[in-house]
Amino acid sequence: MKVYVSADMEGVTGVVDAEDVQPPGRDYERGRLLMTEDVNAAVRGAYAAGATEVLVNDAHGPMRNLLPDLLDPRAGLIKGRPKPMGMMEGLTPEYDAVLCVGYHARAGVLGVLSHSFMGHEIEDIWLDDQVTGEIGLFHAAAAAYGVPLALLTGDDTACDEMKAWDPAVATVPVKFAKDRFAAQLVPVAEAQQSIETTTTEALANLTPPSPPTGSRSLSVRWQSASVASHLTAIPGVTRRDDRTVTLDGDMLQLYRMFNLFLRVCSAVTSNPPYC
Repeated sequence: MKVYVSADMEGVTGVVDAEDVQPPGRDYERGRLLMTEDVNAAVRGAYAAGATEVLVNDAHGPMRNLLPDLLDPRAGLIKGRPKPMGMMEGLTPEYDAVLCVGYHARAGVLGVLSHSFMGHEIEDIWLDDQVTGEIGLFHAAAAAYGVPLALLTGDDTACDEMKAWDPAVATVPVKFAKDRFAAQLVPVAEAQQSIETTTTEALANLTPPSPPTGSRSLSVRWQSASVASHLTAIPGVTRRDDRTVTLDGDMLQLYRMFNLFLRVCSAVTSNPPYC
């Protein structure tokens, strides 16, 4: 069994603030360690379930957060950016399951460090007219590969968002949101043990995905009309209004193109930290 892990940071055990997840924040180095240990818990759970190979993609911010010398040596690691497929770089149909570790809720909801990909720059995302964030897009793209998303860890808001997309996905809430930068924490050892055991259980009960066939529609509403204007230079991108662009295509094409959108936005705005 081949298992793929996409590791974000805002939903990691113990972190609640930008200082925990963004360099050079005063607690960023501690956050990196917590992130690595959450991933290690998932890796241990995967091997306990019979995994023969685990690949981890560092999917947060600079994508250089995980500590390679402290990562479980049985896991491969993709580190750095840019990556054409961003948070799902390296995933192929050869994998049997996906684990999302440390994920967060979408922009506009009251979750810990909630946002969609770029902090203030993205106000809303719709997939086939259903509002979404990183969780929904990742789930849809993994399904397009034919790979089931088995597990997601994060705060309770992120877990609820995942369950709304797919009730079959196992979730582990490692903290309970009190506000965007405050949470009631699950003790670290308890949270990481839960990640490990739930991973093992989830991989023993995989549900094959049933992705929609045919063309899908992705719409993104930006904070800046300038970003939407620049994106219309990409063939197939149209403007629904001054700040909202739309693109139709197959799901994997849309996910790849969305990552291009992010690079264009970064160049146009030099966006500040999302806090």
